Amino acid sequence: MQQLNFKDYTFRFKNTDNKISVFDEIRRKFIILTPEEWVRQHVVRYLLEEKQYPKSYINVEKIIKINGLTKRYDIVVFQPDGSIFLLVECKAPAITISQNTFDQIARYNMTLNAGHLMVTNGLNHYFCQMDYEQEKYFFLQDLPDFIPTL
Repeated sequence: MQQLNFKDYTFRFKNTDNKISVFDEIRRKFIILTPEEWVRQHVVRYLLEEKQYPKSYINVEKIIKINGLTKRYDIVVFQPDGSIFLLVECKAPAITISQNTFDQIARYNMTLNAGHLMVTNGLNHYFCQMDYEQEKYFFLQDLPDFIPTL
C-alpha cells in the first residue's frame, strides 16, 4: 500500500483467497484492505496513539440517515455525554480533497453536529472547529486534545 502522511504504525494483516485484510482495532475484525481503508486505519491509529483519544469513544463506518438517504460516516469520536467531538471523512490517496468533499462532511455534520471535523486522503489533512453560533468553521493546524464533557 501507498506511503501516507502519518507516522509509521504497526498493523496486523492476513491474506485470504488472495485478498489482503487489515485488523481494525475499533471494529475488532479484519477488513478488506482498500486504499480508503488504508487511510481510515491510519486515522484510527493517529487518534489512538498520537491524540490519545479513548478507544471506547471511537466509532467506525456506521450508518446514518440524511434527508431520507442511508449514508455511512467513516469515523466519529463521541463525548461521554453522547455528543460528537469529531467527525472524520476519509478518501483514498488518489482522490483529491475538493469542495465536494467538504460539502459531503458538512451534509453529514448537519445531522451529527460534531464539534470538530477532519478531512483526509492520507496525504493531505484538514482540521476544522465548528462555530455553530456564527454558522461557520475555522481551520486548525491539528486536532485538539480530547477533553471530555460530562
